[in-house]
Order: sequence, then structure tokens, then C-alpha cells
Amino acid sequence: MSKIVSAAADFLYPFVMIFGFYIVLHGHLTPGGGFQGGAVIATGVALMFAAHRYRDIAPIFKKAIFNTCETVGLVLFIGLAFAGLFYGKSFMYNWLARIPGLFGEQVSYGVNPGSLDTGGIIPLLNIAVGLEVLGALSLVIYYLLTYVVQMGVNKHHGQ
Repeated sequence: MSKIVSAAADFLYPFVMIFGFYIVLHGHLTPGGGFQGGAVIATGVALMFAAHRYRDIAPIFKKAIFNTCETVGLVLFIGLAFAGLFYGKSFMYNWLARIPGLFGEQVSYGVNPGSLDTGGIIPLLNIAVGLEVLGALSLVIYYLLTYVVQMGVNKHHGQ
């Protein structure tokens, strides 16, 4: 890609990432959530892969990072879902909903300004899903690009 495209992608990348994390963290208050935010963050990864050469960007965005994001998201989601059973309640019980502190404040009646500390385990589930989607979509992009690069190298060498 040209230097202009690379410079524009480098400039836009932090904004795309911040917007994706915003969507994930505000998913219990606004339309959006873990899946949508994770997809936006993975779009930022795709932007960097599209704007830079594979050999320059592959050492930064490693497959192990995406695998870790996917695994942590899955384990966090399952752990939060089973945590309700430890409280003697049902699977996916919202055990943080009534505990003051992190995500446990009750929503006031009337006009709600949208406090982030509401929702119980729902914001944590959004974070888990966001990590899972970020990892999975980024891995798809990574594998497709790796395949294209390998096929280009093999075709170039006449194999």
C-alpha cells in the first residue's frame, strides 16, 4: 500500500479501537454489546493488515494473541454463567445485580443518564463476548491472509 494509506490507517486505528471498546462497555445501556464491539475491534485489526505489508504487520499481530483473546473470552463467559450455581441460583443468574460496587448499582426510576455501574454481570458478559469475537474474527482474517501470502509465494516459485 501507499504511504498515504498506511499513514491514514495508523491514524484511524486508535479511534477504531476506542470506538469498539466503547460499544462493548456500553452494550447494556445502548444498542450494541460484545458481538458488535468485538467486530469493530477486529475491523481495526483488518485495517492494519490491509494497510501494511504482511511481513511488517504479522510480528505485531500474532496468532497467539488472538487465540488467547478467544480463549479468555470463552472461559470468562462460561465462568460467569456457572457462577450463579455457586450462589445456589440458576445458570446465568445475575449475581452482581444487587451487590453495590462494580456493576451492582440499581437503575433509578425515570430518566436514566446511563450509569456504567449498572447491569450486574451483563457488562462482564459483554466483555467476554467482545474478547471472543475479537479473537475469532481476527483469527479468520489472519488465516486468510496467511493462506494468500503462502499461495502467492508458492505460485511465485512455480510450485
